[in-house]
Amino acid sequence: MEPAALDYRSAFQLAPIGLVLSAQRQIVDCNERVLQMFATTREQLIGQSFAVMYPSAAEFERTGARIVASLDAQGHYADDRVMRRLGSSELFWCHVTGRALDPADPHARGIWSFEDLSARRQITAELTPREREIAALLVEGQTSKLIGRRLGVSPRTVDIYRGRLMKKYAASSTPELINKLLSA
Repeated sequence: MEPAALDYRSAFQLAPIGLVLSAQRQIVDCNERVLQMFATTREQLIGQSFAVMYPSAAEFERTGARIVASLDAQGHYADDRVMRRLGSSELFWCHVTGRALDPADPHARGIWSFEDLSARRQITAELTPREREIAALLVEGQTSKLIGRRLGVSPRTVDIYRGRLMKKYAASSTPELINKLLSA
């Protein structure tokens, strides 16, 4: 006896990570894991802008610009970022990986995966939107110069934010800060 065939729709719905299909930064479809992760319902999410998943409108806009600037030749993008649960407004770290179906028009259509990192990475300090962005890029191993270029600010501005993060996390060095960000 052959096992029951698993169709693509079932595989999409039951995937162990969150999956979203998008068009023009609007959510066209998502699976059950996304609904659980973002504490919401299909009715509240389908047809909405990805902006509802971000802590602020500014972070949504800056992330969109970063995606366009950072796509590889195949249209792939990945990062760790702070997202917002719709049901509670709780902030959490999330690993996001995506693929623009047309690298020449990155926001036209895409498929995105979301992995909730909160079980191993907690937000333990109140951070501003810019601090969250810089923290995420520091964790990726980016230098002040590269972070500044990616965010459109000077390396000195990045260093000022790094200093604020070090103070908030009581870290005496950048490696200690990164360790605390990863283990917080």
